[in-house]
This record gives sequence, structure tokens and C-alpha cells, in this order.
Amino acid sequence: MPRWIHRALLVLSFALVSLAPALGAGSAFGPPPGITLVSGAPANFLQLKAPKKVRLDPKFMRQVVPLRSSEAPGTLIVNTGEKFLYLVLGKGKALRYGIGTARDGFEWSGTHRITRKAEWPGWTPPAEMRKRQPNLPGHMPGGVNNPLGARALYLGSTLYRIHGTNEPWTIGGDVSSGCIRMVNDDVVDLYARVKIGAKVIVL
Repeated sequence: MPRWIHRALLVLSFALVSLAPALGAGSAFGPPPGITLVSGAPANFLQLKAPKKVRLDPKFMRQVVPLRSSEAPGTLIVNTGEKFLYLVLGKGKALRYGIGTARDGFEWSGTHRITRKAEWPGWTPPAEMRKRQPNLPGHMPGGVNNPLGARALYLGSTLYRIHGTNEPWTIGGDVSSGCIRMVNDDVVDLYARVKIGAKVIVL
């Protein structure tokens, strides 16, 4: 080991030893007011492990936009043709998210309510999907490799969901079997804003 590296390590060691009493007392280096130190893994550990670098066409990035609508604030309007999901804010504004939508032959439209919300949901492929793709598992637990992504909002009694994805590059395309797909950061944001019972209009 070069001598200068050895000397630098010695200096760092002495500095840490001299700071140890202050760190232990927690007076000079304690957490800021209102923050409590805890031990153990954070509740959103999976989210911290998920890939963070997502490149999107700027038009599909989450943003507040003008929207003329008579729907109440909190309503979700899914425009499958434009590849946008709108959360109505009221006063002529909406929060717009980019989405991925159904492939040819799987399109649908209608009005439903959010009946369930799930964090890092597990996925059980429907029987029809497993017939088309026999290599699919019977069930896949939630996690960063699960195609439902970080959050899921379930629509009525249907098999359809608004959910995240482990394939963020598919946003803006016709890619699903009927579900509405969002990047994980966006679906986490939407999940926190939307309540069970919220109205969802799919166009």
C-alpha cells in the first residue's frame, strides 16, 4: 500500500475516534427536530431496490395540465387513444400521467370504481392468458420483477387494474391484455392520491 494512502487512513481513523463521544451523545449530531431514528428495514424497502433511471418521452412525464371536465375532483379519466390518464383536480386542471394500454383485440371502455388497492401486488395470470402463454407461472409474488410493478388499483369486479410495470419503456404503447400500465414512480404517486371508491372512466 502506498505510504500516502496509509497516512490518510490513519488520519481518518483518528478523526472518527475523536468524534465518537459526540456521535454517541447525540447532541451535536442528533437527528433534526421531528425525526426519530429507528432500526430495521424501511417499509418501502422494495421501492428503494427498484430501478430508478427511467427515460420517458417528455409528454408522458407526470404534469399538471388544463382539462375541461364536469367530473368531480378525484375522478380518473383514462384516454386510451392519447395514452394519458388524468386525475381531475378541479378548477380546470388535472394531473396527467403517461400510460401503456391494451393491444389490438383487448381494448375496452366503460366506467368503474376503485374497489381495492395493493402495494407490491402478487400476480395470478388468468386461465385465458395461461392458455395463450403456457410458460406463465400459476402465481408470482410481488416484487421488482413482478409485471404489476409497485402498486395496483383494482377496477370494479373486473380483472383489469391500473398498475405499475417492470418494463417502463412500454409506456405510450399498446402493450397489455387490457390493464392500464404506468411507470412505478407514477403509480406510487397516484396510489397515494386516489381513494377506494374513486370513479374511473376508460375511453
